[in-house]
Amino acid sequence: MANQQNDNPQFLFGKQNYMLFFGGIALIVLGFILMSGGASDDPNVFPADELYSFRRITLAPILVIAGFVVEIFAIMKKPKS
Repeated sequence: MANQQNDNPQFLFGKQNYMLFFGGIALIVLGFILMSGGASDDPNVFPADELYSFRRITLAPILVIAGFVVEIFAIMKKPKS
């Protein structure tokens, strides 16, 4: 008797897990985008107010860490059967 292949493949994670994955990735990418910038055209000028702004020092790292927490939660959450 030949082995029958399952026509309905089982995914490792559920739909909600994948939605959380994409949400976590979006948070991480948004955090890195908010961290970028602040370069100066003149090497003798140091734009401290741009580099040490609330957005780059506080908000962006919080978003990146939150994205990683969401990713861990998405991996650990049991999919609904």
